[in-house]
Amino acid sequence: MLYYLFHYLNQRFHLPGAGLFEFISFRAGLAIIISLLITIVYGKSLVRYLQKKQVGETVRDLGLEGQVQKQGTPTMGGLIILSAILIPVLFLARLNNVYVIIMLITTVWCGIIGFIDDYIKVFKKDKRGLAGRFKIFGQVSLGIVIGSILYFNSDVVIRRQIVNEGAAASIVADSANVSKIAAKYVDAKLPITTIPFVKTHEFNYSKLITWLGEGYEKYTWVVYILVVVFIITAVSNGANITDGIDGLATGTSAIIGATLGVFAYVSGNILLANYLNIMYIPNTGELLVYAAAFIGACIGFLWYNAYPAQVFMGDTGSLALGGIIATLAIVVRKEALIPILCGIFLVENISVLLQMGYFKYTRKRFGVGRRIFKMAPLHHHYQKLGYSEPKIVTRFWIVGIMLAILTLVTLKIR
Repeated sequence: MLYYLFHYLNQRFHLPGAGLFEFISFRAGLAIIISLLITIVYGKSLVRYLQKKQVGETVRDLGLEGQVQKQGTPTMGGLIILSAILIPVLFLARLNNVYVIIMLITTVWCGIIGFIDDYIKVFKKDKRGLAGRFKIFGQVSLGIVIGSILYFNSDVVIRRQIVNEGAAASIVADSANVSKIAAKYVDAKLPITTIPFVKTHEFNYSKLITWLGEGYEKYTWVVYILVVVFIITAVSNGANITDGIDGLATGTSAIIGATLGVFAYVSGNILLANYLNIMYIPNTGELLVYAAAFIGACIGFLWYNAYPAQVFMGDTGSLALGGIIATLAIVVRKEALIPILCGIFLVENISVLLQMGYFKYTRKRFGVGRRIFKMAPLHHHYQKLGYSEPKIVTRFWIVGIMLAILTLVTLKIR
């Protein structure tokens, strides 16, 4: 909204300073500041309101240190995160941008699923919350919507360089040459993604169904949407599982969000994309504003969620964080990097699957179920080993930063 207001003031009245809103970097910086202010100021009021309404977490007795003290801690704090993302984006982003619209849909959609789950747990006093099949249905439905928009919408394209002898000259990083550079490019509607550490670092989803024979390309949309559904469901649930101790999911998500913000910006900048030899995706640079609001919301929420937590995000926040990260990675065509970038979520997910699978197998084989870990997800295993929450969280953050750096270096290492 503010973008359009100041754009009008700049064009109509040449208002001094109004032109700053034309710069993505300025609006991204402003988005972080506003997001931080919302989480810290509004967050305090919401925490007090939740305490007054006794919207407290019911904690299962798992025999973990400090667990008893968490009983009754306000939950549904994800509302703080959602507000701190949506408000700056609505005010500062270009709302006619298809990628911004996709991210807004994802934020609201996942937030609603998580809110319903928390509402049932807290107000209906049903510890099971929203039935798993309904959660999955909501995530799958979102995946279908996002996948369909990305595949069929005419604004979702990549820009390819026209190959000819005259285009061989090096491109100078000078704003005066932008129009000349753009003239050497043509928009292409291709279902491709980035493959890390490979020189020809692109993969076309249509190659997955070449076995269908002639005309297989027309069925690529089915494969693409199925991949999007799987990624959104897996990462959303991964973030949900990771949200088990104070600050873990929040801090990890901020690190991932910052990395994806970099990818969004360089992918949407024709000069940087050309320099880094990555696909240029027009208009994704605008997602830097969204990513900035996301980072600010996560860091600001740590003000109240750091150990010992004054509020939990609940599924309202964790499901939304995972869905947002998954969608953002898909939009900038870096979904193949998710196993590296979201390594914390992946390991947490795998630890649960291994624990459950091994327990069921040994119970069937030996009559008594056995466990690989002392407790799953993995962060609870370390708690059982006697590590304090702050130490576990800090070390997971350090690993998350290392994974983020490794993800970024894929821009040049092939």
